[in-house]
Amino acid sequence: MQSVQHIAALRDIVSQWRIAGQRVALVPTMGALHAGHLYLVKRALAIANRTVASIFVNPIQFVVGEDYEAYPRAPDEDSRKLADAGADLLFAPSVDELFPGGCEGQTRMMVPSLDHVLCGAFRPGHFAGVATIVTKLFNIVQPDVALFGEKDYQQLLLIKRMAKDLCMPVEIVPVPTVREHDGLAMSSRNSYLSEEERRIAPRLFEILRDAATRIRDSEADYARCEAMGMRDLADAGFRPEYFKVCRAEDLSVPKEGETGLVILAAAWLGKVRLIDNIAVQYYR
Repeated sequence: MQSVQHIAALRDIVSQWRIAGQRVALVPTMGALHAGHLYLVKRALAIANRTVASIFVNPIQFVVGEDYEAYPRAPDEDSRKLADAGADLLFAPSVDELFPGGCEGQTRMMVPSLDHVLCGAFRPGHFAGVATIVTKLFNIVQPDVALFGEKDYQQLLLIKRMAKDLCMPVEIVPVPTVREHDGLAMSSRNSYLSEEERRIAPRLFEILRDAATRIRDSEADYARCEAMGMRDLADAGFRPEYFKVCRAEDLSVPKEGETGLVILAAAWLGKVRLIDNIAVQYYR
């Protein structure tokens, strides 16, 4: 696996792949890689000739009070994992490389319909930071396909909408959430959980699954389902932010009897903010 830090070097390599007629996939990450990230690479290898994995802890998607400086970083271990997984190229730029004029005053991207709801309501500016860095990576790599995990469901929809609205020539490929043996969605921040918090954490998915069962079994009062989810999270020891039943295609409020639903939740456990979701129509 090759590794580069500069945009020009990456473009030189990718241009040679293009000349050879090869299909290029991009897997964007912030590092601290786990099995979920490596599954994205595995899926990329199955649908493209060449795979670029990026590692960049993006400062402009962290809001005030969040853990940018403390975010877990393991560059040497991450590089080894990507090489073992079969990635062709690691792009690991510095902040100065991607934001040479500094982050202040940086041009930002925004998807208004998805920017201020759910996680966006609690993390103002976060999704503008995500949309901006993903746009930069798409412009730099110019991939044919880019892969994103379904755990960050709102992020996935936002990137799909952005690519469609801006006529970006890239296919956005969703990849199912990879979970621990007890159902906890894999996340780099799971390492922050204490032993007791780690024992409680799988309850988030269990509570989502219970709500999906109720809706599947004809529970049509979504507001009641949401209230029960918030109560169950609090009873389990979480500090819930939201528990919402939404239309899967755009996160809008569903009508009674509508199909194609997703339930999304965000909750704090100690100092760790966990998110997860479940698609009702797939829970059979």
